[in-house]
Amino acid sequence: MRHQCRGPASAVRVQPAGAIDDPLDRRAAGAGAERGAPVLPDRDDYPITVRGRAFYIPGVVIVPHPNGVDSPAGRGSANAPRVIVVDSQPLFVEALAGLLARPPLSAVTGTASSSDAALALVAGTPADLVLCDLRVQPGPFRSFLAALRDLAPTPPVILLADGDDEDALVDEIDTDVAGLFTKDTEPAQFLDGVRAVLAGHRAIGSNVLRRLITRLNGSEAAAPRPGIAQLSPTEIDILAMVGAASSVEQIAQARGISQKTVRNHLANIYRKLELRSRTEAMLCAARMGLTS
Repeated sequence: MRHQCRGPASAVRVQPAGAIDDPLDRRAAGAGAERGAPVLPDRDDYPITVRGRAFYIPGVVIVPHPNGVDSPAGRGSANAPRVIVVDSQPLFVEALAGLLARPPLSAVTGTASSSDAALALVAGTPADLVLCDLRVQPGPFRSFLAALRDLAPTPPVILLADGDDEDALVDEIDTDVAGLFTKDTEPAQFLDGVRAVLAGHRAIGSNVLRRLITRLNGSEAAAPRPGIAQLSPTEIDILAMVGAASSVEQIAQARGISQKTVRNHLANIYRKLELRSRTEAMLCAARMGLTS
């Protein structure tokens, strides 16, 4: 989905590539020239804990915490932070959990296929970090984020999305998520971002940042933003039922119409809102406030 229900994007001030602030920065730049090599032998948390302007390490932009948090593992143990992975794709969840559990992070991981299950996990045992898919179900991501805020302590959240959902990730940059990455990010770069977030900072993947800068510069082609005003009352009702995870058969029975008629209405909804799948329709219904 590309144009639905966009919120305002917040500007991120980024240190120009190659900018050097001090001798430590020069050492970090030299060490970062070879991927896979230690960042610094004497400070393995550098440059994550450096205070000051936003800076760039290969593939990730780090926005330092204003209070300059120094612990590389947040509230949890430096050796074993507790991380919850929330995604409906079992293979992806297992692969990501395995990556986090291995050195250098050596995290204790928990997994959940839905937002409800994730909330139960975090409520039972506080987490140092939550990694969540943008398309989390059953509720929209922002509802899940609000529910996490009610927990104490509240864990930071890194939001993940498919590579073709960069625009949707940028739409969430005005929330208090601690990180935004596409799922095609290189593992080493992603782990840099995870460690930055555990240190109390904010991390933004380079793909997401490029999309944000394109939008802020106005170089992204302006496009119409279809919304609820383009739908008929019947189409609004059907979209709301789709948002509530009703099947075509259930919608037909509830409205007393044939399944073919329901599919015709859905085709019109998809065309008017430029949707490509039922998942996008469910997300759009949530963002339009048609679901509870």
